[in-house]
Amino acid sequence: MQRKKIVAGNWKMNKTLPEAEALVKEVMQAETKASVTKIFFPPFPFLVTVNNHLHNNSRDFFCGAQNCSDKESGAYTGEVATPAIASTGTSYVLVGHSERRTLFHETAALLKNKIDSCLQHMLIPVYCIGEVLQEREANKHFSVVERQLEESLFHLSAEAIRKCVVAYEPVWAIGTGKTATAEEAGEMHSFIRERIAHKYNKETADSISILYGGSCNAQNAKELFGTKDIDGGLIGGASLKAADFVTIINSF
Repeated sequence: MQRKKIVAGNWKMNKTLPEAEALVKEVMQAETKASVTKIFFPPFPFLVTVNNHLHNNSRDFFCGAQNCSDKESGAYTGEVATPAIASTGTSYVLVGHSERRTLFHETAALLKNKIDSCLQHMLIPVYCIGEVLQEREANKHFSVVERQLEESLFHLSAEAIRKCVVAYEPVWAIGTGKTATAEEAGEMHSFIRERIAHKYNKETADSISILYGGSCNAQNAKELFGTKDIDGGLIGGASLKAADFVTIINSF
């Protein structure tokens, strides 16, 4: 089965609405490879506007939400439920980003419920996993990643997990200027795919896109994307500049 090649831009808490529209238009007007699935992850207030631009212009651009609640509805001020996200035309949701785990203390059980809620409402979860520097230096990175898979993802059936995307983000390489070498990233991606195959089967593992999410940029994307088992990138700061984002998209 041919896995999707994906380049996703996580804007985090950046841009105003006019700036968001300008960025989307500039990227969409550029020449990008149709074989690559392109995803914008803007802040919540921009979802409808971004989706309107995408639905009117292209089939290979999609919109994603940076987070979701694990609750369907109710008195949860400030939270956004998956049915509400789906109603905007959004297709993807980030679940378990390292900043959500670290800054907002999101637990494995919460992330498991968020993934279930996404799938229930036909949203594709992009499940983020990865180790901090201390865990890497203590040679615990493989066990950390394996635990994160088991705690929040491996309860799914083979059919359900095939609908998910996994993003490996070494936390020590996010926003620090440090980047895992292509060899280090490829080694972890291969490990993740092997763990999925062990839990399910090789066919299932080979169908799931695994993205690299640690300071991928216009300079290193080509080398990373040329590495076995890396199917694209979850891009942070470089996705805020149209020229850089387009270069990364075209790095395959």
